[in-house]
Amino acid sequence: MEGIEIAAKLMELAAVTAPKSKGVSFVRTRLLAGAALNDLAAEMVRFGERTGKKDFDRDAKGVARSEAVLLIGTKDAQPVGLDCGACGFADCKSFTNQARKEVEFLGPVCAFRLLDMGIALGSAVKTASLLNVDNRIMYRIGVVARLTGVVDWDFVMGIPLSATGKNIFFDR
Repeated sequence: MEGIEIAAKLMELAAVTAPKSKGVSFVRTRLLAGAALNDLAAEMVRFGERTGKKDFDRDAKGVARSEAVLLIGTKDAQPVGLDCGACGFADCKSFTNQARKEVEFLGPVCAFRLLDMGIALGSAVKTASLLNVDNRIMYRIGVVARLTGVVDWDFVMGIPLSATGKNIFFDR
């Protein structure tokens, strides 16, 4: 649907232009549609089965029924430099000297960069809401998009988009 594509592009715009700590952005966006959604949904089911993690199959159904998925993430986000300790390290130098660890995402991540990501996500879904596009922020989409190489970002969330008579993301 052309309306979903337009809304998704406006959501990307909102995410990219959302305020960022110290005015430096590490936020990335990517729009998926068509066959890529079925591929992603199938990978989500496989990941859940392989790991025994709950609800990957449930969220995969939502992805498969979506018209698009907007990925929003961060890549190579550098600490802000405030030495605040919110990341769990004494200062930004200690944080920077740590070996990065990969589980579902690659961390650690500066708390302020995660806040930037949250503001970008909030701006995107607010835009979808203003345009009456059903959506939901889903962590499971981001995990699988990252681990299967759809994106090479460190931290990712996915926002599936739909425009039907009932929001398909809240059938629980």
